[in-house]
Amino acid sequence: MSYRLSRRGLLASAAAAPLAGLAARPALAQAAQQGINTTDFRRVKLGDFEVTTLLAGTRTVPDPQTIFGLNVSEEDFAEASEQAHIPTDKAQFFFTPTLVNTGAELVLFDTGLNAAGITAALEAAGHAPGDIDVVVLTHMHGDHIGGLADDSGAATFANARYVTGSTEFDNWAQAGNDGFEAKVRPLAEQMEMIAGGDSVTSGIEAVEAFGHTPGHMAFRLESGGQNLLIGADFANHYVWSLAHPDWEVKFDMDKSAAAATRRELLGMMAAEKMPFIGYHMPFPAIGYVDEHDGGFHYTPMSYQLMM
Repeated sequence: MSYRLSRRGLLASAAAAPLAGLAARPALAQAAQQGINTTDFRRVKLGDFEVTTLLAGTRTVPDPQTIFGLNVSEEDFAEASEQAHIPTDKAQFFFTPTLVNTGAELVLFDTGLNAAGITAALEAAGHAPGDIDVVVLTHMHGDHIGGLADDSGAATFANARYVTGSTEFDNWAQAGNDGFEAKVRPLAEQMEMIAGGDSVTSGIEAVEAFGHTPGHMAFRLESGGQNLLIGADFANHYVWSLAHPDWEVKFDMDKSAAAATRRELLGMMAAEKMPFIGYHMPFPAIGYVDEHDGGFHYTPMSYQLMM
């Protein structure tokens, strides 16, 4: 006896065969969820420099309008947030020290919340605290000086020299706070005090960016004709601070001076098309700015500094 199958029948048989096998096969175990993750560091090139951003910590913070946009309405805050596709009831904070390898020295800008965090971030990037030649403090808030020493008071960076702004140091030396007394004052005799325009080392120049704190500093890197600004906390959020530089920020000690600094630095970077690193920008914290509707727009780096 012979059977003749139509083309349609052949196709139907072929489709049914694997399905029949699946029906007989037992269900596989469901894969366990792994949780949200981020990378620990991002390394790029700037001329002859290697620049590495280090994620020394991140946390979710509720009620962001108690921190940002203190002088605007809830409606304006919500509208700006909606346009950026971010919620208004919480925000993600990032803490991003920067490591610059000049070819001659390893220079670390800021130290994170604690010694454990900066040590882990450095190790993820292939370095130990003892490798650091220079530690630069942009300002003296706790999330920038916390990694200078552990809870016992032992210095984290045993082989480093320290650099900070004289105006900033003098302010906290007079006003004092627990973090400064525990982490900074014990290193005072090892610190080089600088002002705007001074060099940390060849290719790294201090830029006065006062307002967030009385002596807050940014730093301009230049290598091989390329420039980048380590901006620290001149703008603390890519929407609620950078995009709207006149919005008041809780942690800015002189709010009008901080707003003026934001506009000056953002205008300069937009005009020069200069990338920058912001300590609290979304990790890996490297981006560009453009003028937009009386404010500024942030564009995260993609591959510009990889080539």
